[in-house]
Amino acid sequence: MEKENPSLSVAHSDRLAKLYIEPTNRCNLDCRTCMRHGWEEALGFMEFSLFEKIMTDLHSFPGMPDVFLGGFGEPLGHPRIVDMVALAKMSGAKVELISNGILLDDGMADRLVAAGLDHLWVSIDGASPQSYADVRLGDHLPQILANLERLREKRRLNPGKKPELGISFVAMKRNIADLPAVLDLAQKLEASHFSLSNVESYTEDMEKEVLYGQVLFEALPEGGCIMPRFGPLVIKGEALEKVSALFPDSLSFTTLAPGQDGQCPFLQRRSASVRWDGRIGPCLPLLHGHTVFLNGHSRTWPEFHFGSLRELSLADFCNSEAWRDFRRKLEEFSFAPCSTCNSCDLPDINNEDCFGNVHPACGGCLWSQGFIQCP
Repeated sequence: MEKENPSLSVAHSDRLAKLYIEPTNRCNLDCRTCMRHGWEEALGFMEFSLFEKIMTDLHSFPGMPDVFLGGFGEPLGHPRIVDMVALAKMSGAKVELISNGILLDDGMADRLVAAGLDHLWVSIDGASPQSYADVRLGDHLPQILANLERLREKRRLNPGKKPELGISFVAMKRNIADLPAVLDLAQKLEASHFSLSNVESYTEDMEKEVLYGQVLFEALPEGGCIMPRFGPLVIKGEALEKVSALFPDSLSFTTLAPGQDGQCPFLQRRSASVRWDGRIGPCLPLLHGHTVFLNGHSRTWPEFHFGSLRELSLADFCNSEAWRDFRRKLEEFSFAPCSTCNSCDLPDINNEDCFGNVHPACGGCLWSQGFIQCP
């Protein structure tokens, strides 16, 4: 039996199972749904030397985490994205990547298959060129579908049928009627997974598009306690029947029962997230400062991280008191319910809440309430 390097020893409960890595925060689209509309940040690509350093850390790590290449940019726009996939596979990781599919031309598809990519997620928020363009602000759907049809044929010829394909759909008022047709597309493309999320409103205009709205503020009969829950408005009828039938075991769609406390999905996955410049944090949304609009109120989320992997090793990060303390805080989830309160000015920014929690105060996070999903 191989002995574990004591310098890399990490308590089992604190070991990473998944590492989200943002290759770039640049994108070739300007989607109306994107967090990038509220940014005042520098744009850039992760240096390949930094990625190599992270992979070296991972390779020596006890229990190889999965690697998810994606964030708030287009990973296929990184000039060395295929090398990143190949290096992560050589390190022994299962590798996923999310893309808008525009750059997935014949050559890129061949290179990703050869590199050993395990799972490709593609975002499709409309079933027609018109509805897709209404969300993504670009008439690229025919090109994306042609790219995915070519990839389907390459996957059929690949002995391992890799990469598996997942389709990601962000639901809002302007596109929810397209959901059954997008599910049909997913079936035609032989997708094995489907991720369904509400939209998060990063601009005031997008607040008008949310499907959850009033559902967040419905009072429960026993005692009148106000808690968030996923309402029947989101998917029903034909769409609900179809999504359940086509993806009974591989649908990413979290719900919370009335009265249930929040649950951080990134904690549940035992994951951490790395920004393109190397800063490491607990989740994707806190990699970048942003503002969210909900029921006439805005809430600012400053970025939050534990340092940079330029200087830290992953073992240093996982063994740090700050990370372990924050994980315990997330497990307890004793945050004020800022999403459903707004009775003071503390919900305006997540620096603190009325329960005494300090930055980040996660009670206003819609990801933790099951409304927002990431594959």
